[in-house]
Amino acid sequence: MIIVVAPGQGSQTPGFLSPWLEETSAWETLSRLSEHAEVDLVLHATESDAETIRDTRIAQPLIVAAGILTLQALLDGGGRMDGIAGHSVGEITAAAGAGILTSEDAIRLVAERGRAMAEAAATVETGMSAVVGGDQAVVLDAVEQAGLFPANYNGGGQIVVAGPRAALAALAENPPAGARVIALQVAGAFHTEYMAPAVDRMAAVASTLSPKDPAVAIWTNKDGTRVASGSQFLDLLVGQVSSPVRWDLCMESFAAEGVTGIIELAPAGALTGLAKRALRGVPTVAVKTPADLAAARELMERDS
Repeated sequence: MIIVVAPGQGSQTPGFLSPWLEETSAWETLSRLSEHAEVDLVLHATESDAETIRDTRIAQPLIVAAGILTLQALLDGGGRMDGIAGHSVGEITAAAGAGILTSEDAIRLVAERGRAMAEAAATVETGMSAVVGGDQAVVLDAVEQAGLFPANYNGGGQIVVAGPRAALAALAENPPAGARVIALQVAGAFHTEYMAPAVDRMAAVASTLSPKDPAVAIWTNKDGTRVASGSQFLDLLVGQVSSPVRWDLCMESFAAEGVTGIIELAPAGALTGLAKRALRGVPTVAVKTPADLAAARELMERDS
């Protein structure tokens, strides 16, 4: 079983889509998606600096557009997939890849998500940090005692926590036994109760969409289970904004279903890194540039 995975916010780097846009069709696709996002994705994918593309309102539609673009290139070249899943905002990429949403509707939804989450983040000074290593129960107890929230259970010994920046700094100064605390360059406490104001705005856009049932297997960040209903998956996308990402459970589901290869869409690297630790022995390909497509298709053909 070949599973395609779509990364979340924080994986973007300046100019990361430049090699892809040498193809006229890719440039046209990104230009079209820019119109639906009301964001100049071509500019931000090629010329904008790191600080600019860190802005949640830009980063989220940019990451989803990148995933749509690279998945299209992969499949148009004869590739195939048995399932798809996304991490955080990457779930919207996955919804488009599975046929639940059109690419245009996916971009409309993620653009509103980015705006709504940025505005929610601006109301309180919050952030996120990765806690790497340590016993999970001990880590979670320390997080609770610090007044913080677990936001992403990433597997492979990593939990991302969120909350007030002062509390994050205190946790870094006194980390749980055997753990390191690494500050992340994000603008708010995503996937926690701090994002509750964004949920209604997401729901308003979602109510205008017409989701279809997925054409391939798709797993939810809610609890790692497969979802067969497009409308249910869309509901989960809305609730996901203020609830933890259970990527650890997604990877457990991949293993239980006999995953034989994982291919990560651009901007790739983070999820294949987690898979190498949590799904040891499973081949992975991170599709960062068009040069990586051949290796991805080879993995797909090897499994056929």
